[in-house]
Amino acid sequence: MAEALLQAEKLKNFIGGEWVETQDSTEVTNPANGKTIVQVPLSGADAVNTAVEAAKKAQKEWALVPAPRRAEILLQVGILMKERKERLSQLLTMENGKVIEEARGEVQEGIDMAFYMSGEGRRMFGQTTPAELPNKFSMSQRAPVGVVGIITPWNFPIAIATWKSFPAIVAGNAVVWKPATETPIMAYELAKIFEEAGLPKGVLNVVFGKGSAVGDAMVHHDDIRVISFTGSNETGRNIASECGKQLKKVSLEMGGKNAVIVMDDADLDLAVEGIIWSAYGTSGQRCTAASRVIVHEDVKERLEERLLVEMEKLSIGDGLDESNKVGPIINKAGLEKIKDYIEIGKDEGAKLVAGGYVLDDDVYENGHYFAPTLFTDCTADMRISQEEIFGPVISLIPVKSFEEAIEVNNGVEFGLSSSIFTSDANRVFKAQRDLDTGIVYVNAGTTGAEIHLPFGGTKGTGNGHRDSGVQALDVFTEWKAVYVDYSGKLQRAQIDTE
Repeated sequence: MAEALLQAEKLKNFIGGEWVETQDSTEVTNPANGKTIVQVPLSGADAVNTAVEAAKKAQKEWALVPAPRRAEILLQVGILMKERKERLSQLLTMENGKVIEEARGEVQEGIDMAFYMSGEGRRMFGQTTPAELPNKFSMSQRAPVGVVGIITPWNFPIAIATWKSFPAIVAGNAVVWKPATETPIMAYELAKIFEEAGLPKGVLNVVFGKGSAVGDAMVHHDDIRVISFTGSNETGRNIASECGKQLKKVSLEMGGKNAVIVMDDADLDLAVEGIIWSAYGTSGQRCTAASRVIVHEDVKERLEERLLVEMEKLSIGDGLDESNKVGPIINKAGLEKIKDYIEIGKDEGAKLVAGGYVLDDDVYENGHYFAPTLFTDCTADMRISQEEIFGPVISLIPVKSFEEAIEVNNGVEFGLSSSIFTSDANRVFKAQRDLDTGIVYVNAGTTGAEIHLPFGGTKGTGNGHRDSGVQALDVFTEWKAVYVDYSGKLQRAQIDTE
């Protein structure tokens, strides 16, 4: 099936509008069955340098193209993605493992982003303000930064890339993109779509390779003026440090330790549905996945019982099978990390009531599957309640009050997404005010962000910038203040005011 869908045995870099072969490569395997899908290049600094030179040259001309014309390219990209949605979704499932309905949702997110950002080509508003002197005009406008470097993760290989590349391109920048080596196919396919849509050569460049080679070269390249990164907290901190030394703009979207709060007046059936989807969708491999459930002690036992019933119903297996709701973990290293946290939880005294093991029977041979897991009677300070596991693991934490629930939610180093189930309108408004996260859901799980609102978080989750929404333009533009004096004489602001 892979051969029929992909029609390539080895991918190539896309630099300056040309498909460039490389000498070194590595295998990309399907996490559902361990089968090799394709070979991906392992590039180095030389490829990055070539891509940046192509981007610099292209960006100068691209910035002069009127923004509405630039937007027409994005519109065409969205149309082509929509036409190829099913094929892209199946390829995504093969390289990433997520179940097919989630893959379709991710591709749709990219389509939505194309249409949304194409609209910004006719907006991209600045401001006009009254000048303090007569016969003088003042305004602000956005200007492109230049060459942008984007580094994207394996868990959302096309959606996150569109969050970053589309606003960068419509704003008049050129892009050098390093996708995750585990999931390069979406980058290959998106580059082909941009090529077909008529994007000028060099405006988008894709360089495959490891972060230690390609990513590091991008971070240290003088002509890349923005780095937009989604990935681990440790790597993000290192990128921020290096970019800070260069006075280089950097946008970070990192981890999460997201919680669903279930109050004593919650609709428990709805809460269970939201928890199951948020915790076990994508096998827990989302930065917005729910890995903590903070539950009022009066409904804790009932919630736990219902969760266990619904967990038993989850079908696990190859994501291309429409009946499956939980797919594999991305690789063996991911499995080992989850296994380690299971032992940590047990040692800390948490009660394991479901899951906690690798699925390694004949049905799952050569795949990377972990059973949906539930710990109960956890405390807020346990490592499994504090640290990002990135797998299908829930820590159930009982609390005595709404105020304690808010405190527990905020008592982690991350601040990406939070959720509360309650029927009390007063609690709803207090929660959205007091929950220290960039995203808040009421009577829904912790996942499901929409592209027209900003995506990102507080504290260890990021550094204040946002992907998605109109706010994404802030990452890839600089504000320019413009004054036009038509008085015919020199007027000095703050001095000639009388």
